[in-house]
Amino acid sequence: MSEASERPRTAVVTGAATGIGRAIAFQLHHDGYAVAINDIGREGAEKVAAEIVAAGGRACAVPGDVSDPAFADQMIADAVEALGPLAVLVANAGINIIKPFLEFEEKDLERIFRINVFGVFYCVQAAARVMIAQGQGGKIINAASAGGKRGYELLGAYSATKFATVSITQTAALEFAKHGITVNSYCPGAIDTGMWEMIDETIGGINNVARGETLKARVAKIPLGRVGYPSDVARLVSFLASEKADYMTGQSLVVDGGVILS
Repeated sequence: MSEASERPRTAVVTGAATGIGRAIAFQLHHDGYAVAINDIGREGAEKVAAEIVAAGGRACAVPGDVSDPAFADQMIADAVEALGPLAVLVANAGINIIKPFLEFEEKDLERIFRINVFGVFYCVQAAARVMIAQGQGGKIINAASAGGKRGYELLGAYSATKFATVSITQTAALEFAKHGITVNSYCPGAIDTGMWEMIDETIGGINNVARGETLKARVAKIPLGRVGYPSDVARLVSFLASEKADYMTGQSLVVDGGVILS
């Protein structure tokens, strides 16, 4: 084992108490990282961190609101102090608001952009500052979406935030390449999480169809014939965080079973 691989490696994962974020946190633990678990709620973040520690890993909870730039800086500082040098940031935290385009209000747009765009931007800034100061490069990985590749009915604001995330990824990749920092993003489709349960129920209510029918219709369009699982996304993040992706930057990779092609 090389000296580089023996150095402590810390990954920070935001929005990691449930769903895709939780799966990413455990995947990175299995990959040998110490993992700082962020979520807006202290209880959820501490629970996942405790589970990783119980599984033999190193972890800490860094709960708080990533849409606050001061918190984003403090989160990274606390993670490094507790676990060691920062190697990976996964800016996963995000929300969805589902409405017809004409019904979106200013408060809706402010809320979703503050979390999905400002939060990603602030976390990328905070992580990059530390990685540049460390002088050892790093991996920054952002949560975009298949909705960041094309628009979807009733997801106008969400898709707009995810298109913005793709742009943030590309620009940060260009600016940070000289520091040995790669910046990529992952673009999930329909993944079996609490968010998709909410999407199914809300769109079903708008379209007056039974619960489960919206997801069933989406799955029927997926060439691979099934809904995605958090582990499908976590494995992609594992690749992007590894040396196998050292020559990739500025990319936003879709993991959706092929539905974006249908």
